[in-house]
Amino acid sequence: MVLCICVTAGFKNQSQIGNAYGTAVVIVMLVTTLLMVLIMILVWRCHWILVLVFTALSLAVECTYFSAILFKIGQGGWVPLVIAAAFLLVMYIWHYGTVKRYEFEMHSKVSMAWIVGLGPSLGLVRVPGIGLVYTELASGVPHIFSHFITNLPAIHSVVVFVCVKYLPVYTVPEEERFLVKRIGPQNFHMFRCVARYGYKDLHKKDEDFENKLFDNLFLFVRLESMMEGCSDSDEYSFYGQQTEQSRDALLQNNGNTTSSAVDLTISSVDSILPAKSPLHANSTVQSSGQGSSQMEADEVELLNSCRDAGVVHIMGNAIVRARRDSRIHKKIAVDYMYAFLRKICRENSVIFNVPHESLLNVGQILYV
Repeated sequence: MVLCICVTAGFKNQSQIGNAYGTAVVIVMLVTTLLMVLIMILVWRCHWILVLVFTALSLAVECTYFSAILFKIGQGGWVPLVIAAAFLLVMYIWHYGTVKRYEFEMHSKVSMAWIVGLGPSLGLVRVPGIGLVYTELASGVPHIFSHFITNLPAIHSVVVFVCVKYLPVYTVPEEERFLVKRIGPQNFHMFRCVARYGYKDLHKKDEDFENKLFDNLFLFVRLESMMEGCSDSDEYSFYGQQTEQSRDALLQNNGNTTSSAVDLTISSVDSILPAKSPLHANSTVQSSGQGSSQMEADEVELLNSCRDAGVVHIMGNAIVRARRDSRIHKKIAVDYMYAFLRKICRENSVIFNVPHESLLNVGQILYV
């Protein structure tokens, strides 16, 4: 509204306002036609003759209007171009900073060998409770975890790395939303949970997110105990069927164009249960059944007791800064413009609907 008032007050007559309005409308029509062509080719998969006829008829009309507004750019038609350039600059700076943050997390993630080398207690004091560590990585241990335990050598008895991913699909069914796997040996009590959402789903409106996460965590522990006596082929066929059914359902509901994104997410949650040879599988089912049931009961009891002790949401608060040897335009874009955008945008705790009384922010400075 303020921008409309400024544009109206800044022009001297109605003719210039009409030129600015006409420029905006014609450019929108032209962009819409080009996007429609992409949809006809990639989504609807129309015949190329139909696409060619539609493109020729549409561009014949719109290019005529576009050639007319080119003569009006100096008479007020430059205003929508300047506004569009400003929005493009803001979006590019936000995208650049976000990509750099993600690349830093990818290159700084902790290897599993380092985690396993710490031992069952991870070389730390394990306090009662469950720690939910939020990360953008669907695989590996995030750098925020090593940064946290380096400065504070204590961690909760149960650690769950939570990754919220938005897939390029319409919606993800509730029964296929959470994918859980174990990190390290069983006595580490570390898990990863990938929560998948479509572009129609809103994570903020998922008020029962924490309860659903724990329900799927308990279900994973029970299924893992049931699979202890299975052979290597049976074991992996079970998880293969589960992930394949999840993939097929998503593709059936949302189209085949999203197969690569769905496959990428599913591949990051493969089971890491120990393999057993087919010859020993049948002989060890009965002997390991009682032990597996006891281990399942003990771990479920541990999860319940830790949940009663308290759940803490651990989130990273990364501050992006340009290096000292960076050029002046990069310093302005990162240190001032991107920092301002991060400041006025919603925090991750609000996006993920995390209660403030159980929130722990871990600060970090990233140099790009």
